[in-house]
Formats: sequence, C-alpha cells, structure tokens
Amino acid sequence: MMAKKILVVDDEVEFIDAIRTILNAHGYDIVEAYNGHEGVVMAKKSSPNMILLDLSMPVVSGFDVLTQLKSDPRTSHIPVVVITAQSDIEYAFDAGKLGANDYMIKPVGMEGLLELVNKYLNY
Repeated sequence: MMAKKILVVDDEVEFIDAIRTILNAHGYDIVEAYNGHEGVVMAKKSSPNMILLDLSMPVVSGFDVLTQLKSDPRTSHIPVVVITAQSDIEYAFDAGKLGANDYMIKPVGMEGLLELVNKYLNY
C-alpha cells in the first residue's frame, strides 16, 4: 500500500522539519511548500491526501490558499487542517467558513497532530 501524502504549507522551516520528522516516523509522505502560492501549486501538482496549512504567510495568505483550493475541483475534496499561532476564535470561524476541516493552534503536540491526521486519513 502506498503511503498517504500530506502537504505542509508553512513559512517556518523549523516547523515543517518537526512535522516531517513526526509524520515520516508514522509512515506518511510529506510534501512541502513555504508560502501560500507554492502551497496551491503543490496541491494541484502532488495530489496530497491531506493539507496542513498555516494562515499567516508571505505571498498568499492561508485564507486565500483555502479559497483557491476549495474552489478548484482538483483540490476541493482534500481535507485541510489549519495549524496556526492565531488563537483568535474569529480566525477559526473564518477558516471554517472557507472550508477548513479542522483548526489547531501552535505549538502543536505530537499526539494531537497524529490524532487529527489519523482522523482524516484512516477513516
């Protein structure tokens, strides 16, 4: 069976490294994008099974990424979990309205992350 692929879109290299380490150890393939524009391009190119998305990024914001992904038939079905330092409930509400499936606030614990990933990828 092929490993499930997760696209991580975040401008913090250390955060992506940490996520990659955790998820690789649990058998997931990680695809990376370091800004919103790259995230949209990689989502279309790599057809991930799931996307972990930061909201505060250069070039294209996470909100715009969500809007683009959810309005494109090639990517609209992919579950998107927002992982951000923004703890304001308005951000979570807005992300949900735009189609985010879930919302996690940084710093993210390994168990919580794995639980969320398993929720969407091992239905």
